[in-house]
Amino acid sequence: MLKTCIVGASGYTGAELALLLKHHSKFELCALYVSENSQDAHKTIGDLHGFLFGQIDLPLLPIKLTDMTQLANEMDIIFLATPHEASHEWMDKLAGNRAVIIDLSGAFRLKDQTVFAQYYGFENTQDHWLQKAVYGLADWHQEAIKTADLVAVPGCYPTASLTALKPLQEAGLLNPEHRPIINAVSGVSGAGRKAALNSSFTEVSLQAYGVLGHRHQPEIACYLGAEVIFTPHLGNFKRGILATITVKIAENVSVEQINQAYIHAYGDNPIVRLRNSWPKIDDVAHSPFCDLFWKYDQQSAYLVIGSAIDNLLKGAASQAMQCANLRFGFKSHQDLVG
Repeated sequence: MLKTCIVGASGYTGAELALLLKHHSKFELCALYVSENSQDAHKTIGDLHGFLFGQIDLPLLPIKLTDMTQLANEMDIIFLATPHEASHEWMDKLAGNRAVIIDLSGAFRLKDQTVFAQYYGFENTQDHWLQKAVYGLADWHQEAIKTADLVAVPGCYPTASLTALKPLQEAGLLNPEHRPIINAVSGVSGAGRKAALNSSFTEVSLQAYGVLGHRHQPEIACYLGAEVIFTPHLGNFKRGILATITVKIAENVSVEQINQAYIHAYGDNPIVRLRNSWPKIDDVAHSPFCDLFWKYDQQSAYLVIGSAIDNLLKGAASQAMQCANLRFGFKSHQDLVG
């Protein structure tokens, strides 16, 4: 059994990771950690997240920067479900030791340090690990993940968007003169567990935010290889993301070519489901799946794609587990789907 732990385990993603690790046949969940100043320190995770009560009774142990290197030499895998700033600060103590680091923050997703500072509000000074980090888009970057010391798990919106768009881009079917237009809506759990008025369930209506300035826009553009227009929305539901994406297709492309691009990309992939109708959040909530459907108007050459995921699982915890599986020689979907 491979020894694993979670740092930042008190949040929604940490809780989902803990449950996935608890039921994994190859990984042993050894410990759960929170920052040394956390109000959740020494509580059990089952007391914070009732769905784990009686299943995982590990305490949330406080950890500080000086403990990181020792931890990284005791574990095989460390999952960081931490704020961007914490992952950035701790990485030179964690990475490069025995443990593979799987980071669910955004600290190591963007290679361009100028772009990173613009969108994240602080400078990334960990240039060595920034350049070594492998982007953990698990359904596309399998070979790179298999040898990575540090995996930067994609954001939830980029996961839904890139899963929908990359088959078209890789097949050369997108019209390069027209930016894909991504409209996506997320449940409030995407804002994290910490209380804030603008993400309080009773305050939230369906609304756009981060328009033409959200940090996931450059992430999507970078790993698609094309600029996009990305508009996120916050909805008054708990979990899930639904992205509706409009693209202009290149000239003289047939419906069959589009269909074959998706079949070629995902036909043997049990995580990405090619649906016969428009996906909905209820079909993917509490699951590791990404559901896709599309419709093509050949006369205008516009294609609309629907992409649905659970933001806490495929958009975070279960994709992190896909990366861990790949890194240690297992199938990507090991113990995630039958």
